[in-house]
Amino acid sequence: MQFAPVFHAEWLKIRTVRSLPGALLALFAATTAFSAIAGTGGTSDPDLDPLFTALSGVTLGQIAALAFGAMAVSAEYHNGALRLSLAAVPRRGRWFAAKATAIAVPVLVVSLPTALAALLVARAGLGPAASGLTPAEQIRGVVGCAVHLTLMSLFAAGLATLLRSAVATLSVLIPFLLVVSFVIGDAAGTVVEFMPDRAGQVVLYETHDGTLGPWSGLMVTALWTAAALGAGAWSLRRRDA
Repeated sequence: MQFAPVFHAEWLKIRTVRSLPGALLALFAATTAFSAIAGTGGTSDPDLDPLFTALSGVTLGQIAALAFGAMAVSAEYHNGALRLSLAAVPRRGRWFAAKATAIAVPVLVVSLPTALAALLVARAGLGPAASGLTPAEQIRGVVGCAVHLTLMSLFAAGLATLLRSAVATLSVLIPFLLVVSFVIGDAAGTVVEFMPDRAGQVVLYETHDGTLGPWSGLMVTALWTAAALGAGAWSLRRRDA
């Protein structure tokens, strides 16, 4: 079977799982709402980075992206759905590539207007504090935000394929990302900069003094994602459906 019909079939599955559109709606709502709150409350900070403040809602929005990727995969492990999928598409690598693409496309499509909306509502709250942002910086922030959310969704999808459970995946990822990034934070030194969430969010800063730059940070997140997808593909090939 060619890739296009496999992708179309996987896209139809995602559309029919009720929780998945809800996860995308949560991604939009959480990102824009918390960016708006940050925009109204951050103008008095002398160390304010207006671009990151405007897009800071992605920190919570990425949880919805993780949930979307994990649930899209874990649905295959309910009621023998994966057996039917692999019976229709015996080439597991092709099926997995189609599933990953069907996850990435809607997340990217939703994330672009989400990032733009977050930037606009937060800028309205920041007022003159955001006046120094250039068009290039804002475009980079919006596009980078969308790419980051897409990569995080695929990262969760790869781990969910390995663990075969959305609950297990989110139980590992959410505490891991929240504890390492927000509790341990800078106390862990430069190691934290190379975690998937922190590295990808460097693109959201107007200026950043760390080891990674905007695009090298996204590349680090992409490497984490590739490793997770590779582990998931290995598990899919080695284990019974």
